[in-house]
This record gives sequence, structure tokens and C-alpha cells, in this order.
Amino acid sequence: MRSSARPCGHMRENDRMTSATRQPGTPDAAIRPRLIATDLDGTLLHDDKSVSPRTVAALAAAEEAGIEVFFVTGRPARWMDVVSDHVHGHGLAICGNGAAVVDLHGGPGAHRFVKVRALARDNALDAVRLLREAAPGTKFAVELTYGFHQEPDYPKLFVEKPDSLLPAEELLAADGPAADQPVLKILAHHASLDPDAFLTLARLAVGERATVTRSSPSALLELSGPGVSKASTLALCCAERGISHEEVVAFGDMPNDIEMLTWAGQSYAMGNAHPDAIAAATGRAPANTEDGVAIVIEQLLARHA
Repeated sequence: MRSSARPCGHMRENDRMTSATRQPGTPDAAIRPRLIATDLDGTLLHDDKSVSPRTVAALAAAEEAGIEVFFVTGRPARWMDVVSDHVHGHGLAICGNGAAVVDLHGGPGAHRFVKVRALARDNALDAVRLLREAAPGTKFAVELTYGFHQEPDYPKLFVEKPDSLLPAEELLAADGPAADQPVLKILAHHASLDPDAFLTLARLAVGERATVTRSSPSALLELSGPGVSKASTLALCCAERGISHEEVVAFGDMPNDIEMLTWAGQSYAMGNAHPDAIAAATGRAPANTEDGVAIVIEQLLARHA
């Protein structure tokens, strides 16, 4: 079985790369795929966060056929244990909506960062200020490479215990906690705004200081560095491998998948996907609870056998 764990760490932001905007060309369905890029929550994983035996078998069959597999997720690296037992040859994952490329081969708790695309602290502080002005009541948390910090009144959305409780301005200060660690993303939560309305408002307020997206059904936004997305980091990794966008098949379900679904030559929005993800994709897959990713992979392998 071919290993796909070639690192992306030596790539620079100005390296020549496959454009993160889809270009016209050969009809993509006729092209044999070389890489599968799949989101996790709401896409590859069942609602109980499990990976079905059928999905494990489909991913292994794809790699046996010489197709690389990338997990591409909004999750931080420390939350990748859910798939660490199923990596097979696909040892690399794009985490934090493109903010990091992580080698999963070390197993749970031993993941290694091979590329980081950080959010500059000055940009982060500007974004916090602008969101506080545009949407009073917004609460913030900060994702670092090896830690999670939040404001005291940030809602308890996850079981995880934060490393510190401070206002976002102090968390992001040059002398703040873990100031030596890169900021991967900011989380911004609002208790009463509509999720899509909050996303639109935040994008207008923050402008080019950060990339703003969301993957939660609640009004929880995720802010990364300018130009950082699942698509742009995937494009970097594909360029390093000599893989064009036409040779990529992508799966997703939420607004943070839209750029990736638009960029890939073939893309599938899940049966449970957000309407904007459906509009961005070239095809539809059954829902995550119906092993939609596995079904499409099986069909692709049969088509290109």
C-alpha cells in the first residue's frame, strides 16, 4: 500500500501552487482521481462520531488503488483521535480549517505539526475589537497549536476544560498565556443571532483581517488567517504532490467546506448538507449516517477500475 505521508512543511506561502479557484478544463468526472479530501463531522463520521466499517474499508480500498486520502476538518489536532485508529496510509490531516497540516502516524496524543498557517495576533485583536462593536455580546475562545483558552463567560460548548480563562484581549496579548504558540483560530459565539446572519455580519466587520467561516449549527464562528481555508491549504499540499484540482474528489457538508467543494474537480455535498454547500458541490452524496462518503468512493473505484 502506498503511503501518503509526504510532508507539506517545506512549502512557503508564495510557492507556486494549484490555484484555490477552480479553472475550466476537461470534464472532471472522466479524470481518474488521485486524492480524496473529506471533512469529518457531518460528512465522514456518523452522528455518534464513529467511523463505520464500510467507510474504513472504502478508504483502505482507495489507497490500495493508489489514491491518497486527506482528512480535512475544522477540528484541532488534539481532537483527531476519532480517526487516528483508521489512518492506514493516509497519515496527514488538514486541521483547523486549513490552519495546520498534522501527521497522525504517531497515534493519539502524539500528533506532529508539519505546517502551520497562523493568524497574526494583531489581526486577531483587530477582529475581536470589530466583532465586539458589530455584535455586542460576542464571546471568544482562542485555539493555539497546543492549547485552548477562553473568556470566562464563553459558553460550555464542549467537554474540554480550557487552559486559561481571560478576556480575549489578554489571551491574545504579546505577553499572554502561551504567547510563544501560533494562534490557529479564534472562536466567536453569540447567544441569540441567527448563525448565517452572524457569519455575514462578521465577514463584513472583519474584512480582510481574517477568514471567517462556520461549521456549527449554532452561532459559532471560526476565524483563521487571511486566505487560510481548507481549500487553500489543500491546494498547497496538492501542488507539492503534483496533483491538479481536477484530480481531487472532495466531500463536505457545511459553510467551511464551500471553498474546498468549489475548488475540487469532483465534489460531493452530503445529503444532510447546508444549502450553500449543496450549491457549491458538483454532486450529492447520501447523508453521513448512510455512509455517503463510502458509497461514492465505491462508485469511483468501480468507474476507474
